[in-house]
Amino acid sequence: MTTLTTWLRDPNPASRLQARLGQGYLGWLRFRRNPLAMIGFLIVALLLLMAAFAPLVATHDPITQNLGQRLLPPLTAGHLLGTDEFGRDIFSRIVFGARVTLYIVGLVAITAPVFGLLIGTVAGYFGGWVDQVLMRITDIFLAFPKLILALALVAVLGPGIENAVLAIALTSWPPYARVARAETLTVRNADYIAAVRLQGAGAGRIIWGYVMPMCLPSVIIRVTLDMAGVILTAAGLGFLGLGVQPPMAEWGLMISSGRKFLFEQWWVATMPGLAIFIVSLGFNLLGDGLRDVLDPRSAGK
Repeated sequence: MTTLTTWLRDPNPASRLQARLGQGYLGWLRFRRNPLAMIGFLIVALLLLMAAFAPLVATHDPITQNLGQRLLPPLTAGHLLGTDEFGRDIFSRIVFGARVTLYIVGLVAITAPVFGLLIGTVAGYFGGWVDQVLMRITDIFLAFPKLILALALVAVLGPGIENAVLAIALTSWPPYARVARAETLTVRNADYIAAVRLQGAGAGRIIWGYVMPMCLPSVIIRVTLDMAGVILTAAGLGFLGLGVQPPMAEWGLMISSGRKFLFEQWWVATMPGLAIFIVSLGFNLLGDGLRDVLDPRSAGK
């Protein structure tokens, strides 16, 4: 172990692989020194594990109804967090709802940032009328509140998890385009870009191979910090009945069905609300920690 640590921390790496692994190891050490970031990392890691092993973690079937045990309080008859109006175990529904949440978060995270990164780097690299057109389109999307625009898109496309993901992705890309454009403007006139251009590289190769990698750290940070907003938007669509449809377990849908019992059977809506709060907090703390590690301006602080 000591030999591996010494190899990773070698100031004169012998290969590109060693340099990258060493950089990642030093970044992990900086990340680990931030206790709040570690809390966020543990929350997200537990969410991933809970979603991956949901059938093993859940104590009951999340869909099966038992009207004889409806609206039981927490820690009653083997129900850790109580039951809902149909006698379904709330803990099990929260566990399986984590799968739906991660499904939405994952699809948005691999669509909206990629599209925004492409738009931002192209606009920043070419400038001129290309920049003006692409950024004005971005401004049009930014002019509308994200949730309102998502509601409008889902109303047109129809309710359902796929349409909810598409609507959230279409409303989430503009901030990534802005970040990528700003990063591109700072590097497009750099000496190494000029050197690559003199070697005969085209605009596509320069953007893909040299500009986009420089924008990735800022985009990754933004993605992590935006995940809480994506979760809240997905829960809002589910709350309004425009996202995941019954009987699937989804946190926003669970809050919607439990709001009529809020004063007498508070746990029906409170438990999924706490799940949204904890997971959103975890992503925010994780994003703050990644920003401290990946942002070169804060790496030396």
